[in-house]
Amino acid sequence: MSEPFFFEPATTLTVAEIARLTGAEPGPGAPLDRVIRDVATLDQAGPSDLAFLENPRYADALPRSRAGACLIAPRFAASAPAGLPVLTVRDPHRAFVAVARALYPSALRPVSLFGSQGVSPGASVHPAARLESGVVVDPGAVVGPGAEIGTGTVIGPTAVVGPGVRIGRDCAIGAGCTLTHALVGDRVIIHPGCRIGQDGFGYVMGAGGHQKVPQLRRVIIQNDVEIGAGTTIDRGGTRDTVIGEGTKIDNLVQIGHNVLIGRHCVIVAQTGISGSAVLEDYVVLGARAGVNNHVVIGEGAQVAAVSGVNSDIPRGERWGGVPAKPARAWMRELRAINRLAQSRGGGDKTDPSDDDRH
Repeated sequence: MSEPFFFEPATTLTVAEIARLTGAEPGPGAPLDRVIRDVATLDQAGPSDLAFLENPRYADALPRSRAGACLIAPRFAASAPAGLPVLTVRDPHRAFVAVARALYPSALRPVSLFGSQGVSPGASVHPAARLESGVVVDPGAVVGPGAEIGTGTVIGPTAVVGPGVRIGRDCAIGAGCTLTHALVGDRVIIHPGCRIGQDGFGYVMGAGGHQKVPQLRRVIIQNDVEIGAGTTIDRGGTRDTVIGEGTKIDNLVQIGHNVLIGRHCVIVAQTGISGSAVLEDYVVLGARAGVNNHVVIGEGAQVAAVSGVNSDIPRGERWGGVPAKPARAWMRELRAINRLAQSRGGGDKTDPSDDDRH
């Protein structure tokens, strides 16, 4: 059985072209006409590959690297072995990503999994739906009445686009997604298995049973948002749930009803955001963070992984812990706990009479 490689480069770049693209400074004697066909890690790169080095953790691989060229931070440039063409640049990783994007533009956005053009014979598109020319609908997908989908958008297999949903241009809706009660902008990527626009979790609880609260509003996803696989975003109850432009959401994130997320936020995997919380622009939430309902996290604030946010966070601050608090206070607490644990552990003597039998 063959071993396929799922992405093929769309072009090649010379070392000189990479230098121009990234603003890097070629080292003395660098072969500017050398052709670079691929990108690779420093230890695995071959003569036609581009590698990079910015983290000292990987500096040991530099003397043995066979890369055709290496983007390198200034502090490592003098350590490069003779014969390794170096391109010195302030931010090697960012430069490396720019080259990878140029070589592999097809990896930036999912395409039809069935190789479809237009609406596949196995898809179900309601006669009252409106699809612009250039829309691709894979087998098993369902597009409901009144839905509108813009040109260049791909609807993956078994995805469901509900009645009246609007999806903009050049979007990708992954396999098995469901979208209801939603308005989606342009260039949005929704990875497989997402659930967008389902009921928010709202009940009036009582001794005689729990009364469901009608969820009457929408999910609005602005331009250039990317949503990871398995993420769920509830529609609003009394106001729209909004995901601001350019925001990036990882896999397996839960976003509750009425949540407002600003522009260019980053929300990492397994985070949960409770109803009516507000994230202003450029907020970062680490993996498995939890945000309580009605909390406001200010612009540019950052929350550490596995933190529990129960109160508002001022703009620009870094918080962490359970419950979350300013990072300095959190670190002081951790150090104090560690000192206490060490002092008690060093002085304790085990008493054989002190066991569960007494």
